[in-house]
Amino acid sequence: MKILVVEDEAPTSEFLRRGLNEEGFAVDVARDAASADDCIQTYDYDAILLDVMLPGADGFALCKRRREDGLTSPILFLTARDDVADRVRGLESGGDDYLAKPFAFAELLARVRALLRRPRTLVGSPELCVGDLRIDTARRRVLRGERRIDLSAREYQLLLYLAHHVGRIVSRTALWEHVWESGAEPDSNVVDVYIRYLRNKLGRDPDLIRTVRGGGYVLEPEATARATG
Repeated sequence: MKILVVEDEAPTSEFLRRGLNEEGFAVDVARDAASADDCIQTYDYDAILLDVMLPGADGFALCKRRREDGLTSPILFLTARDDVADRVRGLESGGDDYLAKPFAFAELLARVRALLRRPRTLVGSPELCVGDLRIDTARRRVLRGERRIDLSAREYQLLLYLAHHVGRIVSRTALWEHVWESGAEPDSNVVDVYIRYLRNKLGRDPDLIRTVRGGGYVLEPEATARATG
């Protein structure tokens, strides 16, 4: 999953980037409101951690503007301003949660995961099903039939992104940009390597991930007959 951290203090943003990376998230960092705005309009983030006091504009204004434009990503405000009026203003501007600085990373991580469990592209259920494949997003558990499948954090995020687009072709570029950090130099075959890892762990009887030559990959039930790679 892809998270945007909007924080102008370099030590704090680096602390968050490293910690979230270690938990398997792809993380982009913006240091001011204008850069954050560009990122939000360019990429689809699963969650946004938004500092209130930013160069150029405050986080409340940025949040309100993007919500009015249809942004659905959950937003967690991070701020040293913790009086009731500020918390109310943050929530009324479109924020989903509010965490005062200083904070423990464990609490931030728990709040982020709670936000990610809320239905956004899914309606009413934290479980995704594709054929006999089940992804329990609340417990981060993957099963095929009755067999539990152990995935690395990166493999899980890749599978989850494909599952959110089940039946649709997802390009290698889209997978790279969502599962790895934006702006990083794309590895020529890293997506293909991780798709191979996934196929080996999920099993190929039948193969659920179909390769579309020149297009990318698509996750769908019983794709073996049409697989081309």
